[in-house]
Parts: sequence; C-alpha cells; structure tokens
Amino acid sequence: MKQNKISIIIPVLNEAAIIQDLLAYLQKYSSKKNIAEIIVVDGGSLDDTVLIAKSKKAKVVLSKKGRAKQMNFGAKYATGNILYFLHADTLPPASFDKLILNAHANDAETGCFRMQFDSRNPILRFFGWLSRINHTLCRGGDQSLFITKTLFEKSDGFNEKYLIYEDSEFISRLYKQTKFKILPEKVITSARKYRQKGWYRVQFHFGIIHLKNYLGASPDELYSYYSKKLLT
Repeated sequence: MKQNKISIIIPVLNEAAIIQDLLAYLQKYSSKKNIAEIIVVDGGSLDDTVLIAKSKKAKVVLSKKGRAKQMNFGAKYATGNILYFLHADTLPPASFDKLILNAHANDAETGCFRMQFDSRNPILRFFGWLSRINHTLCRGGDQSLFITKTLFEKSDGFNEKYLIYEDSEFISRLYKQTKFKILPEKVITSARKYRQKGWYRVQFHFGIIHLKNYLGASPDELYSYYSKKLLT
C-alpha cells in the first residue's frame, strides 16, 4: 500500500523577511517521511524570497501573481496525495503532518486547524476563538487548508477570478461536497495587517466583504472594495 504523503504549498510575494524561518520551522516540526515536498510558489518577488527558499531546499516554482493562481499552479507540481496550503506568515502546530495524516486516516478529505493570532489583543483573541466553530463564516486561509489531491482536482481548485476571498470561496464549495474537519490544534498566524491598518478597520472592512459576497458581489467588486479600503 502506497504511503500517504503531504505536499506543502506556500504562495509568496516579497516574503524574504519571513520565508527562511517558516521553512526551517516546517522542517523541524515535521517528519521527512511524511512530506513529499515543500513547494514555494513565487508570484514575482523583487526581493530575495526565491534565493532564500532555494537555499532551504524548497521546490520553487514561478507563477503569475495572485494567490489563487499561485496555489493552483503549485498543486500541479505536487507529488503528494494530500495538499497542504499554508500562508507564509502562519506557523502550523508541531507534528502538523501527523495530525493531518491521522485526520485523513479517519476519512477526512479536507479541513483545517483552529487559529490563534500572535497578539494579545482581546478582539483578535476572540476572532481566533471563533475558528473552532465548524461554519463557513468562521473559515479563512490563515487557518491553513489540507485537502486530498483527488478532491482538489474534482473541485477544480481555487477560482482564479478571485484576487481576494479565494480561500473562503473555495472552502464554501468544499462544505457542500464533503464533511469539513476542524482539527483542535492551532496555527499561529501573524497579525501584521491588523498592526499596520488597525484591527477595527481591517475587521470592519472584511465584514463588509463577507456581506458583499453573500449579497452576490462579483470577484471584481470584492477586490475593488478591498483595494479602496485596505490597500491605501
């Protein structure tokens, strides 16, 4: 019987400041026998992200910019039968590979971990607490995502029309196809956007984006709103 293996897929753009620490962490807190490869998908970095990733023995592939495009592109190069999508500013729990494989052995086709921000802000701690609730409104890419390659391909992967909200859109589709598993262990994700823009501003506008999506806004409308409110 062929051993189940995980392909870790990390979309990046100008992440030289953190990619080395992430790759070192992944190698330290997982077992080589469980990891098929770590694929860093670069969307056109102008810093040393690619050089650093290669120096840490990651498989680097160059893609068009856009997280959905990058993750789909990385999946094409994956040799593992389980894909694990991870943001560059998120650290999974120790032995995350065993936790994912155990979930898979118990018939979980897809799922994520709970989330905790690297901040003691009580509001952000509350948002992290909400990640234990198994509902699409409580899902997001910062929680990471594991999925069998078979289900990923059957689901047509991420919708590349979405320049933001691609994780939530994809996970919403997965909820309709299979049981989505929330593992009790936590990823630690950076609150850097909240520090830069202010937690109230970021959360308010993300709330509006959720509402707009629910009311039927197009991917372009969501990105236009995001650009005006959170990129300026």
